[in-house]
Amino acid sequence: MNQFRFIAAVAIALFSGQGLFLILGPLLVEIAGEFDVSVAVAGQLATATFAAWGVSVVISGPMSDSFGRRPVALTGLTLLSAGAFASAVAPNFESLMAARILTGLGGGMIPPNSLAAVADVVSPERRAQAVGGIMAFNTSSTVITIPLLALVADLAGWRSPFLIMGSVMAACVVLNWFWFPRSTGSGRGDFSFLSRYRELLTLPVYRAAMATNFAQRIAFFALFSYLAAYLIEDYGMSVGAVALPMALAGVGRVLGSLMGGPVAERRNRMSLIAISSFVGGVCSVLVFSVHLSLWLTIAMSMVGMATLSVGWPVLITFSTEVSGKSRATGVGLLGFCNQTGGVAGAAMGGALLATTGFAGIGYLCLGAAVFSLLVIALFMRPETAGAGLLAENQDDRPGEILQKEN
Repeated sequence: MNQFRFIAAVAIALFSGQGLFLILGPLLVEIAGEFDVSVAVAGQLATATFAAWGVSVVISGPMSDSFGRRPVALTGLTLLSAGAFASAVAPNFESLMAARILTGLGGGMIPPNSLAAVADVVSPERRAQAVGGIMAFNTSSTVITIPLLALVADLAGWRSPFLIMGSVMAACVVLNWFWFPRSTGSGRGDFSFLSRYRELLTLPVYRAAMATNFAQRIAFFALFSYLAAYLIEDYGMSVGAVALPMALAGVGRVLGSLMGGPVAERRNRMSLIAISSFVGGVCSVLVFSVHLSLWLTIAMSMVGMATLSVGWPVLITFSTEVSGKSRATGVGLLGFCNQTGGVAGAAMGGALLATTGFAGIGYLCLGAAVFSLLVIALFMRPETAGAGLLAENQDDRPGEILQKEN
C-alpha cells in the first residue's frame, strides 16, 4: 500500500463530501423558486440531510469496525455520488428531498470510517499530524468549494453543482477502489453494534471527552451560525459584503485544525484545548458584546473560530487511541456529539438572540467553553488523557490500554 496515495484518496473524499454536504445554502432561493415552495420549506432539505447523516454515523462506525474499512468507504462514496446525480435530475421537491437523504446516509459513513482507517495505517508518531492535516484540508472546503460552486450555480443554474460533485464523488470511488487498503479494520464479520458502544461508554474518560466535545461544538457553532447576521444587523453590511468575513472565519477554522495536530502530540493536550476554547469564548463575548471597529471584530471572530477549532482534531486523535478495535465507532460517536452540539448551539443561540440580543450568544459561547474547561480539569487527568496512551494492540478492547497505564 502506498500510504501517501491512500491519505490523498481519504483527504479528497472528505473534502469533496464536505462540499456536497454544505452546498445547499447558496442554492435554496433558486430551488424554492423552481419547485414553488418557500425558502423556509426548501431549508428542510438541509434538515433531512443532517438527520440522515446522524443516523448513518451512528450505524456506520460499528459496521466499519466489524466488516472492515474498505467496504464502508466504497459504499458511502457510491451513495454520495448517486445522491448528487439524483439531486441534479430531481423532477420535483419530494424527489430532491429523497436524494438529499441518500446524500446524508452516504456522507455519514465517510468521516468515522476514513479517520479510523488513517489511524490503522499511520504510525503513532505521525498519527496526530495526519489527522490534524486531514481535518484542516477537510474544513478548507468551506473556504474553497462552496464559493466556487456558488459561482457555477450563478452561471449555469442550481443543478450544475450537483452534476459536478456527482462526477467528483464518482472519481473518488475509483481512487478509493485502487488506493484504499484491503486490510484495515477488524473485519470479524459480525455486526456487534450495542456491545461496541457499551464498551466505549463505560469508560469515564471517554464520556468526559464526549462532554468536552459537545460543549466546545456548542460554542463553535453558535459563533459561526450568528456571525453573519450580527455583522449585517450591527454593522450594516450587505449579504454580499459579508462573504469575505465569513471566508476569513473559515480560514480561522482551518488554522485551528492545523494547530490541533501538534497539540494532539503533547502530553498536556487536554489542558491546552481547555485554554484554547476559553480564549475562543472570550473572543466570542468581545465579538457580540463590545462594539469594536468592523475589522477588529472580524479579526476577533477569526481568532475565536481558530481557538474553538483546536479541540476537534485533538479529541478525534484521542478517540482513536483509546477505542481499541472500535476506532470507527469511537470517531462516529464523537461525530454525533459534533452534530448535536451544532444543533444545540444554533438553537440556544437563537433563543438567546430573541430574549437578550446578540450579547447572549457571546456569553453562551463563554459558558460552554468554561464548562468544557471544568470537565477537563475534573475528569481528564494527564495520566488518562495524555499522549502516548495508544491502543496499538488490535486485540485490546476499548480502554484496556488505560487500565494498563494506570
